[in-house]
Order: sequence, then structure tokens, then C-alpha cells
Amino acid sequence: MSELGQLIDDYLRLRRSLGFKLETSEPLLRQFHQYLQQQNLPSATVEVMVGWAILPGRSPGWHASRLGIVRSFARWAHVFDPTIEIPPQALLRRQGRSERFVAFVYSPAEIQSLLETTSGIHTPLVAATYRTLIGLLAATGLRVGEAIRANRADLVDGVLTVADTKFGRTRLVPLHPSVLEALADYARLRDAVLGRVGTDALFVSRAGTRLIYKNVHFVFHRLVGQAAIRPRSSRCRPRIHDLRHTFAVSTMLDAYLRGANAAEVLPILSTYLGHASPASTYWYLPADPHLLAAASGRRSPLGEPEGLSS
Repeated sequence: MSELGQLIDDYLRLRRSLGFKLETSEPLLRQFHQYLQQQNLPSATVEVMVGWAILPGRSPGWHASRLGIVRSFARWAHVFDPTIEIPPQALLRRQGRSERFVAFVYSPAEIQSLLETTSGIHTPLVAATYRTLIGLLAATGLRVGEAIRANRADLVDGVLTVADTKFGRTRLVPLHPSVLEALADYARLRDAVLGRVGTDALFVSRAGTRLIYKNVHFVFHRLVGQAAIRPRSSRCRPRIHDLRHTFAVSTMLDAYLRGANAAEVLPILSTYLGHASPASTYWYLPADPHLLAAASGRRSPLGEPEGLSS
């Protein structure tokens, strides 16, 4: 078997381990491999991928789908074989369809930069509010609306009760001791500055009212700019919701590096995030090279030996 064929086998194996059915991806990747062999093409370049994707037949949308499947494979395979090129995003567009956002997975350094940037907010209470809110979102994967709607009474014995969720359910979210300490520090500062206020909200504005969703997004966008966190592409921009994606990817990456069983971890993660089913959580696991490398059982793209975690 050729080296490319072996990479395709490895890629498909790890995708199956994440729960994907591959009913479309596997036959198309096999066809792409066969195309390279029949044409006696030495490497998988962007030109070759596009040439295969737009073979006669079907619609431009189908051509874009074919290239998208090969591109996902190429992003992973490039880690192990740098001669495999990665086509630019949206090189072939699906006509008549809006483009889906690509999850922006924050690095630990970018999250730390966001937290530090809140110190530039002039009002100490507001700075503490956003520093603690961002920290909570990054450490738990809560939805922004869930954090805004949370009340002080919802936090009991280290467990946050999240009510009125996206699917009308209630779930319990255990918090790490470091998160509890940060929330306690914030509560003491809030009480010292505001005293008794007319809301039981966990996070409050400087006027002592519950935070407004639109205002939170505005402040976060400003902090992203001040922290010099740049978009990865036109479709992959740093959003506050991507802290939730980042939490999911980091959790699965840690599980793989610890040697845990992904099939056992994923349902737990799905429940913790408040998803209707593990299938919904798959969308939170983009083709992140670090996650895919860890899942493949090979060395990570950073050159760390298997089994080591940062």
C-alpha cells in the first residue's frame, strides 16, 4: 500500500473512533487515491485536488463537497507529510448557500491574554465581571446565555444548576476548585462595591443589574481586538461562543493524551455541555490538528511524544 493510502486508512480509522459514519467520506477518499494512482501523480497538490473535485458530472455544490472532504483529510495528513498541500477554504463555493462559521479554537496563551486584557477596563468591578465571566466560560463550556441567566442561588456545594437551557432542560455542572475560588473573589468584590442590589444574578453590571447579552458580545469583541487575537480566516473568527468549542476540544484532547476511551468520554462531555445527544457534540470537534494527532496514536504535531500532556 502507498504512503498516501496508509494515511487515508489511518485518518478514516480515527474518524470512526470519534463516531463518524463516513458513508460519503470514505468512498470519496478512496476514489481520490485511485485517481492519483491512475493518473500517475506523485503528490497531492491543490491543483490535483481541484482537478479531481471538478470531474464532469453533478453540480458545483457537489464539487465543493468533494473538495471539502479531501481538504479535511489534507489538514490532518499535512502534519505527517508536508508535501500534501491544503486547499484554501471556500476555493470552490456552494452556490446559493451561506457559509458556515468555522470554530475558532483558542490557544491557552490566547485565553490568558483575554483574561489579562480585562485589567485595562477602567472600572474595577466591570473588569472583574468580564475576567470572571470569560474564565467561567473557558473552564466550563457554558453557553453565554446560561452564564448571564445564572443566579447566586444556583451555586450550591460547588455545583452550578443550569436551568432554562437551549433545550428546556436543567443540568448540574460541577465546578473546579479554582473556578469556585474565582467566583468567591468576584462575589466579595461585588458586595463590597455595590452592597445589596435588586438582582440575584451571578454576574452584574456596574449599575447592579443583570448583564445584557448584546453588551457582553460588544465588550468581548473589544477585548479580542485589544488582545491582538486575529482571525484564522474569513470564516474562522474569534467569537465568545468559541470558548465553548475550545473547552470541548481541550477536554477530548486531554482524554486522548491520558489514554482514556473516547467512546466513554464523549457522552459525559455531551451531558456536561447540555447537548441533546453525543451526535450534537461532534460539531464541537472540528478537524483540530492537535486533537486528530492525539486520536491517531501518533506523535502530536508539536513533536511531543505520545502520552505527554501540557
